[in-house]
Amino acid sequence: MRRLLVWFSTFLAVLTGVSLTGCVPTDPSTSARSDEVSAAPDGRPSLVAIQHDDYKAEYVGRLPDGRQFFLTWPFAAGTGGGSRDFIALYLFDRAGRLLDAQIEELPANLSDQQFQARLDARLATLGDVVFERIEVQPFTIERFGESFGLIATFDQEADMWWVTVEPGDYMAFSEPWDSGEYDT
Repeated sequence: MRRLLVWFSTFLAVLTGVSLTGCVPTDPSTSARSDEVSAAPDGRPSLVAIQHDDYKAEYVGRLPDGRQFFLTWPFAAGTGGGSRDFIALYLFDRAGRLLDAQIEELPANLSDQQFQARLDARLATLGDVVFERIEVQPFTIERFGESFGLIATFDQEADMWWVTVEPGDYMAFSEPWDSGEYDT
């Protein structure tokens, strides 16, 4: 199923001319040391890089005190074909360990303008930020009856690890963990 989704996302990217992956960083001095982005002996990533871009990783970066942040909008399939939408703000220490997860379930039928206003308000709570590459540890937390986070799972069929942003599986990271690139 994941392969079909990756293929479909790639097809849409080619069709629309929109890049769906992040970029390799040009200034590694602005993030944790690249040699820290590695995997455990079983291949499970200890840190995953997320490169700031103008798509799903638009709101990643650092606060003035060095903490890292990832502001995103997960979703969960609902009954009757609808979905439950959320805004999630994840804060990490300099080493990439999760410090806080602020997750808000959004009301149904929120307009695009209302959604953007809520996203902007959440971002404003952080003060002056720098949008840039971050390197963070995978994590899972439970809220609203859903699993949230950057969740590491092993795909037996493909014989590889994935880290997906959940719920919604809308960003998927794989080796090399320091690339900052993701599939959608």
